[in-house]
Amino acid sequence: MDALSQIFTRPKPIIGMVHLPASPGQPRHDSRPFAAVVQDVQRDVDALQAGGIDGVMYCNEADLPYATSVGPEVPAYMAAIIVATRNDLSVPFGVNVLWDPFASLAVAAATGAAWVREVLTGVYDTDMGVLAPDSAAIFACRDRLGIRDCALFANVAPEFARSLSGRDVAARARGAAYFGCDALLISGPMAGVAFDLAELRSARDAVRDVPVLANTGVTEENIEETLRYADGAIVGSSLKVDGNVWNPVDPARVRGLVAAAATARGNPPPRASGLVAPASEAR
Repeated sequence: MDALSQIFTRPKPIIGMVHLPASPGQPRHDSRPFAAVVQDVQRDVDALQAGGIDGVMYCNEADLPYATSVGPEVPAYMAAIIVATRNDLSVPFGVNVLWDPFASLAVAAATGAAWVREVLTGVYDTDMGVLAPDSAAIFACRDRLGIRDCALFANVAPEFARSLSGRDVAARARGAAYFGCDALLISGPMAGVAFDLAELRSARDAVRDVPVLANTGVTEENIEETLRYADGAIVGSSLKVDGNVWNPVDPARVRGLVAAAATARGNPPPRASGLVAPASEAR
């Protein structure tokens, strides 16, 4: 049984992003009370669940510019927010600390996340500098933390990045699968920008026994074509008010995309888990 089947109750799951406000010490961090931060994050979590999403993923999206190694305050802040908002979750959740796999694993160990999303293999020229993850150390860290059941979602076509190896995405996908990554992600050039369908198909053809997910730029309009080739999708920007990554989650957009995904999967839309006022009205 692959990782997606173990984590999610439906095939080809749709994972909604919970973009956290900037962490302490980061340029965009503000001095709002922690309770106000939790309230905003809870609103997004509730909106995603009400729309019928299959899972959520917490991410420090606002920590711009991103770092390849973060300080301890970042995972501590993320873990505190997750613990404060996870109690009402009826779907599984994952975590992503951009772009530090060890910090992601630490948050997963502290919160009980079902997966982490990171760049786990390869060498990339990125807008954050050279990204060269130590795969052996990452896998060993997961074991040392006692969270071997936490799935590793490997971004083999990461945002803001170009592979320095010259190996195409199919070769990178095969390598990540051979190392034991549990799912492979195909991204576009940046958050909210669509992935390259040819790359997704190439990875899917190269690796048949590990799930391949679309990681950026998924919308209600392209979800049917996406799920024709992908084993699932991670969605952020298109679920926000006006499609803006920095806005609150819009429950109407969540419902629309989930319904379109259900049609693509040949299933009726899942019943909403609750009623949440549209984010545009709640602001």
